[in-house]
Amino acid sequence: TGVNIGDFGQGKDETFFQLITEMDKIKNIDRIRISSIEPNLLNEKIIKFCSKSKKFMPHFHIPLQSGSNKILSMMKRRYNLDLYSRRIKTIKSIMPDCCIGVDVLVGFPGESESDFLDTYHYLNELPVSYFHVFTYSEREDTEAFKYGDIVPIKTRSKRSKMLRILSEKKRRHFYNEQLGRKRPVLFESIKEGYVIGHTDNYVKVKLKDKSKIINTIKHVNLLEIENAEVFAEIA
Repeated sequence: TGVNIGDFGQGKDETFFQLITEMDKIKNIDRIRISSIEPNLLNEKIIKFCSKSKKFMPHFHIPLQSGSNKILSMMKRRYNLDLYSRRIKTIKSIMPDCCIGVDVLVGFPGESESDFLDTYHYLNELPVSYFHVFTYSEREDTEAFKYGDIVPIKTRSKRSKMLRILSEKKRRHFYNEQLGRKRPVLFESIKEGYVIGHTDNYVKVKLKDKSKIINTIKHVNLLEIENAEVFAEIA
C-alpha cells in the first residue's frame, strides 16, 4: 500500500480504523503490519487499538520526509514537526518497545545546509528505530521540478550518506534495548547456516540452522548483536 492508506474510506461511510478492526477478526493470519501511514492519519485511537491487538504488530512506519517545517510546507505535507513529535511520543508512551521506521528525503529543491542539519538533529533526538533514506531526483511535470534552487547531486549524496549512517546507529541502539528479552519471531529464510526472521517489533534475528522452524513463530531469547542482526536461541 502507499502512504495514503490512512485515507481509506474517505468520501464513504468507512474509515481506516473500521478496516483494521475487521482485519483483526481474520482467522489464520497471525501478523499484520501497518507498513506506511502518514502521521496526520495515525491517530491515538489507531495506536491504542494496535497496542491491544494480537495480530497488529508493535511496528509503525511513518513518513517524515524532512525535519524542516519550511521544506514540509514546500512539499505540501499535511503535517508539521510538532504533530510528528506528538505521534512518536504517543506511540512510545503506549508501546515502549514499538519499532518505528521513518521515511526521509534529502536534496529537495530549496533545502539549505541549515534545513538539512535541522533534519539530522531532529532525527537524532527522536526515539525512532531506523530510516529509509531517499535522495530527491527530478521529475518533469511536477511542481517541484519548477522550483529552481536545485541542490547539487554531490551534496545530495553526502547528505544521504550522513542519514544512512545515523540510521544504522539508531537501529543498533534499538536492538541493544531489546537484548536479554524474550520475543516471538516469525522465521522466514535460511542464510549461511542460520535461520533468519523478525520479532513482532521488527528486530532481525538469526540462530543456527533449524530449517524445520521456517514459516513458524517461536519465542526466542535475544542474546547479542552480530552484523546488524541479533543472535538468538529458542526460549
